[in-house]
Amino acid sequence: LFARIGKTYSPVSGALVKRHNVSDVMKTIHRLDEGTRFLITAPVTFKDRTTLEHLSILSQQGFARILVDGTIVSIEEVLEENTYAAEKIQLVVDRAVVRYNDEDNDYRLQDSIQTAFYEGRGECELRFMDEKPTMVFNSLFELDGISFTEPTLHLFSFNNPLGACPKCEGFGSTMGIDEDLVIPNPHLSVYEGCIAPWKGETMGKWKDKFILGASAHNFPVHRPYIDLTDEEKALLWDGAKGVKGINALFKHLESKSYKIQFRVMLSRYRGKTVCTTCKGKRLKPEANYVKVGTQSLSDLVELPLRKLKVFFQELKLDEQDASIAKRLLTEITTRIDFLISVGLPYLTLNRISSTLSGGESQRIQLATSLGSSLVGSLYILDEPSIGLHPKDAQQLITVIQALRDNGNTVVVVEHEEAFMRAADFLIDIGPAAGNLGGEIIAAGLPQDVLSHPTSLTAAYLNGTQQIPIPQALRKATGEIILEGVRQHNLKGFDISFPLGVFSVVAGVSGSGKSTLIKQILYPALKKHLEMVGERPGIHKALKGDLDAIQHVEMVDQNPIGKSSRSNPVTYLKAYDDIRNLFASEELARIRGYKAKHFSFNTDGGRCD
Repeated sequence: LFARIGKTYSPVSGALVKRHNVSDVMKTIHRLDEGTRFLITAPVTFKDRTTLEHLSILSQQGFARILVDGTIVSIEEVLEENTYAAEKIQLVVDRAVVRYNDEDNDYRLQDSIQTAFYEGRGECELRFMDEKPTMVFNSLFELDGISFTEPTLHLFSFNNPLGACPKCEGFGSTMGIDEDLVIPNPHLSVYEGCIAPWKGETMGKWKDKFILGASAHNFPVHRPYIDLTDEEKALLWDGAKGVKGINALFKHLESKSYKIQFRVMLSRYRGKTVCTTCKGKRLKPEANYVKVGTQSLSDLVELPLRKLKVFFQELKLDEQDASIAKRLLTEITTRIDFLISVGLPYLTLNRISSTLSGGESQRIQLATSLGSSLVGSLYILDEPSIGLHPKDAQQLITVIQALRDNGNTVVVVEHEEAFMRAADFLIDIGPAAGNLGGEIIAAGLPQDVLSHPTSLTAAYLNGTQQIPIPQALRKATGEIILEGVRQHNLKGFDISFPLGVFSVVAGVSGSGKSTLIKQILYPALKKHLEMVGERPGIHKALKGDLDAIQHVEMVDQNPIGKSSRSNPVTYLKAYDDIRNLFASEELARIRGYKAKHFSFNTDGGRCD
């Protein structure tokens, strides 16, 4: 869409950048009043020759006049005086009058305009005899002294060298001063010492000087860093008149990097940081000069889908652009509707896939399938409800039914009650697991399967069998408290996890469950117990009965074995005892077998 109808705007003046041609200039002339007198001029710059030498060449080419301070001057007169000197002149290519329905005049104007573009190296001007402003045309896609890149498909892809930010190569981050390392506790204020390098007898002077000068800029030194506005954070980092910010300290350290102590201090605060060129947007700046409506591509991908849908619904285009973009806009709005219909109206298009929850990923895949508009296809889904809240499961069922209604067949392996009740045809396999299973117990309409006398699935669905809720719940033996959790969409709350009991964290998909547990609680406990591990997500403090926890283990949905020969016995380390047992047998001792001879991972044990 941006490559087809995007308009490029100059970052200097904000004016539209356009590559003009002869027909554009002619259309402008035909809109003038008949009888209007004007000059067709071209700016000529002298680089390799003197002004007089160049004027002599222009005279030999048939040009007779130049414009000097708004006055038409004969080139021959200038050459005779032999005193004129300038780096740039306005060459008068033609003197013309607007005449309607005069083909001969139009042909002459077209030739003159073409000549002006050539002599002016892409620039042609219409100058008027009265007070009308000069009209400037450029055939080189330039404006305000900047040469712009014409929009192409590759310009808007950070996976392509033509569109990727040259500094971060499209990753959005570079090695630099890491904000999280410089400000490890954003809940502290500048006065309370939130800036780690501004501590100590020597470096503490930077903090004192900043606090003294901050009042002149109304900077709140007692406000926690996390509550500062973007403008206030910019002042703290970049400084201002009379105030040196954090970046000034690191520039000072870099200038003294021949001293080892300063190199060590710099390395202490280096890490992955947002690219300073693209501001994390991953595209080169030229891509953001191109806009559809009033928004650049980087602006649009930062909008939630619900707001993005409104933008495209209210987008106003002229007749030509509307014709070009009609099919593209239909595809875009349709796919946005699919994503919203599966319960993802809050999602932004610049979200990194690794930060999506399992439920969000599955629904995006289903929305993609729905958006492909395939007919007569067979979709096989393996337990798509894993990790989904009942509310999200119902939305997923709606999407699956839409796939079916499009003329497709959908086969789902599932044991979620809502899916089984919504099915058109239900197959129950059993009666138990492993070698006790493998039989078709019941197959048919869901209501028919529910009445089957021997189906264990039917027994739980119709309520004849239930999982009893314990009458007496276990009492907690302590608690772990997380204060001020703010990662991603978490709103800075405090939460207590009781110890010695079975706790469940519930909520709709995308509400922040995985963020709370995987990115804050687990890393925080890991770092507390072992002093190593990844940096926990943003939180104020970890408190409570921490001494009661001796070890923390994360059991997730990732495969447990990294080797293709791995199996549950090797993962549990039980094979070590089994190998030792076989190696201790009398026949094994007679043959000289060791434990390694009973391993399929070593020479002498595995089949060659």
